[in-house]
Amino acid sequence: MAVRPYWKGYLKLSLVTCPVQMMPATSENEKVRFHTLNRETQNRVVSHYVDSVTGKEVKEEDEVKGYQRGEDEYIILEDEELENVALDSTKTIDISTFTQRDSIEWIWLDTPYYLSPNDPVGQEAFSVIRDAMQSQDMVGISRLVITRRERAVMLEPRGKGIVLWTLRYGDEVRDEETYFEGIGDEKADTDMMPLIQQLIKKQTQDWTPKMVIDPVQDRLLDIINTKKKALKKPSKSTAKAPASSPAPNNVINIMDALKKSIAAESRTSK
Repeated sequence: MAVRPYWKGYLKLSLVTCPVQMMPATSENEKVRFHTLNRETQNRVVSHYVDSVTGKEVKEEDEVKGYQRGEDEYIILEDEELENVALDSTKTIDISTFTQRDSIEWIWLDTPYYLSPNDPVGQEAFSVIRDAMQSQDMVGISRLVITRRERAVMLEPRGKGIVLWTLRYGDEVRDEETYFEGIGDEKADTDMMPLIQQLIKKQTQDWTPKMVIDPVQDRLLDIINTKKKALKKPSKSTAKAPASSPAPNNVINIMDALKKSIAAESRTSK
């Protein structure tokens, strides 16, 4: 089944414009999801919005956004007002600034999307913008309204297309110095360094997506499949939960631990 575009609009650089479409670069559809049921009836439980004071259910047409300005005091904003906040960036990604790719640290990158031409006529303009950025190792900075919030976005050339990253707001990124200032100034032990480097070298592998598989999802699916089979049989069976790994002992001598690690790696590599 073809995936529907998440967003359609225009990519614009000065007088060059082309129609584009945006697709999420990641997916959570493969995750095991559960519904909340009534244990007695096994019917799904449905949630409703209720008035916090009267306890009565609130109809969808009566739901409205409110900004709290004081205790029990709110400024009401209608849907039309929210939709009209940033009209220019609702349907157009207008690249206003360029910067070196390596000047934007990883912590600012939020959610990735794939950006591609939405019309054969616009492919030439799209390619020109993409290749010009690629040739100078530049990325474009623009703004785009996503789910009623205007986000700063970064456009990075990638192969035939462009990866659009939403960027975190300035107040969302915490200063690393606040969290690292308590770390001492001790230098690494010169005797330990070669052992660590040797261990790193032995454990170095080429990247593969298998490094980030989710074993919990696999175990959940095993339990679900076991229960499915049990429903088809007269006798009931219960899926056993996987045995938990014993907690590691505290390591007192780091040098001894490193030597043991190197020795273990050498045995397994033979």
